[in-house]
Amino acid sequence: MKDDRRDAIDIHQEGAILVAVLLPDRPEEEDPLAELASLAAAAEVEVVGRMLQQRDHPRARTYLGKGKVEELATMVKALSAKVVIFDNDLSPMQIKSLELDLSCKVLDRSELILDIFANRAATKEARLQVEIAQLEYTAPRLRAMWSHLGQVTGGAPMGVGTRGPGEQQLEIDRRLVQRRLVRLKRQLAEVQARRSREVAGRRDEHYTVGLVGYTNAGKSTMFNRLTDGDAFEADMLFATLGTRIGSWNLGGGNRVLLSDTVGFIRDLPHHLVASFRATLEETVYAHLLLIVLDASDPEAPRQFETVTRVLDEIGATDQPRLLVLNKVDRLRESVHIGRTPTGVLEAWLESNPDAIVASAREGEGIEALAGRVLGHLRGEVRTVWLTIPLQEARLVDLVEKRTEVLERDYTEAGSVRLQARVGRRQMETFCASGARFEIDGRPSTEGLAASWPEPVVPKPPRIPPHLALHPRSS
Repeated sequence: MKDDRRDAIDIHQEGAILVAVLLPDRPEEEDPLAELASLAAAAEVEVVGRMLQQRDHPRARTYLGKGKVEELATMVKALSAKVVIFDNDLSPMQIKSLELDLSCKVLDRSELILDIFANRAATKEARLQVEIAQLEYTAPRLRAMWSHLGQVTGGAPMGVGTRGPGEQQLEIDRRLVQRRLVRLKRQLAEVQARRSREVAGRRDEHYTVGLVGYTNAGKSTMFNRLTDGDAFEADMLFATLGTRIGSWNLGGGNRVLLSDTVGFIRDLPHHLVASFRATLEETVYAHLLLIVLDASDPEAPRQFETVTRVLDEIGATDQPRLLVLNKVDRLRESVHIGRTPTGVLEAWLESNPDAIVASAREGEGIEALAGRVLGHLRGEVRTVWLTIPLQEARLVDLVEKRTEVLERDYTEAGSVRLQARVGRRQMETFCASGARFEIDGRPSTEGLAASWPEPVVPKPPRIPPHLALHPRSS
């Protein structure tokens, strides 16, 4: 008979027990199950119990120690739990062994995240990416987790002489999975090719800014505050799975394109990292990255480390990064009632003096953030003379609107000479437009190189030393 426990991954409204095995290399945490509980809430799971075990290494058969498995089985029965969710990634055999011992469904962290993504995916691209990730996750687990494959011989025990039909069914299932994967990847490639062209076009025509950060850091609230966007806001993990693009008015006729992307999380299933790489393409090609950090979260240092590591992994390493310390209103409330030690915000600012203190919910720090982004948009400002033929009327109009023009005169050769205070990146945009003009009497590209030496890339944000992560003592 088929094992009904794994007929479906649907875990909504099921009573769940959360379990974490704390290994020596895992950083110390105030509540090791806090993030898993948030993931469970995002999946609409009712948490009825918790269990922790500290071990030097996982037990091969069940990950947990033998005594803890027995204790967990008692908890499952006493609490009428229908599912046990591990904060660790389990092997197929470990899941199968645990389900036999506990007589209930067992999920690991990756499978829970896949369930959330599957129920939140709204765009065609996101749905394709999630289904590919689910199939790639499931395929290696066919033999270990689908117990009906050993039952196709009429209930005979597995062994020599009884495996033929089961092996045959296994190969059929694998073949179906592979065919489906090939078809989905072909469809996804077509969608991503269109997206790549769109991203490249936006970068060439506009200055682009990417909002990145840990899931639930407040990126969508920040996006809605800065633009006229309608990004979904919720106090839950993975409220945003796609990418939204909005226009952000910085004042003075200066606008940038702002993108709100999927939030990062530690130990994201590698299949999802691969599948969502294209979704993060906006991040890779953005001119500037705003790392939004929930300053009120005790796990902020670990979350910051995860974000920077993922950015490095996806190749978003060439653009400057600006740290935005968000939710400071909550941080002050938390310090006031003694839940957070004083000096946390000061420590972040001491290590990152260029960071912006903000509250997207209250609107605090938004003007300062816009000013800082405008500075990045313009680049280092110089006072130069621009000689522009009158035929290049569009460029003349851009210079008049987007720079500070100090003097103006006209030449007999049919050109206008403008003395203007111009930022490096503004000038790069003018040069890229293809218009013919001179900078301080030199052709545009030569004048750009002469007036603006190569810019110094600012140092990336970093974790305050005394807040740095430390492995758990064994």
